[in-house]
Amino acid sequence: MSDDTSAGGTAEFEEHRDRVRRTMPPALYLPVSSAEGGEFHEVELRAMNDGRLALLAYTALDRLADAQGPHQPWMLYPTDRLEDLEQSQPYDVILLDLEIPEALWRRADGTQPQPDPESAS
Repeated sequence: MSDDTSAGGTAEFEEHRDRVRRTMPPALYLPVSSAEGGEFHEVELRAMNDGRLALLAYTALDRLADAQGPHQPWMLYPTDRLEDLEQSQPYDVILLDLEIPEALWRRADGTQPQPDPESAS
């Protein structure tokens, strides 16, 4: 593959990414894990079966609660700052409004069950 094709592919990807981001809401609800006292928040990323890291993002708070349960901590994050987040917490893909299995929802005591590697497909 020549450098011209590679550069063209990159430009096309960036144009597509910008077009997608323009259609997103101005802010997204992101699941976070809280340190003791709730002072430090780290956005939770999920490993996909193919090895990529996914940022789960929700377009409304009720969608996050329906998809991840009532005990999931969250933060409202400006869409135009997603590149900043990607710099500090790299991810491969953004998945919008994805429901996760109830068995993986955060519990009332703040603990989060770990996926069973035997059940991964």
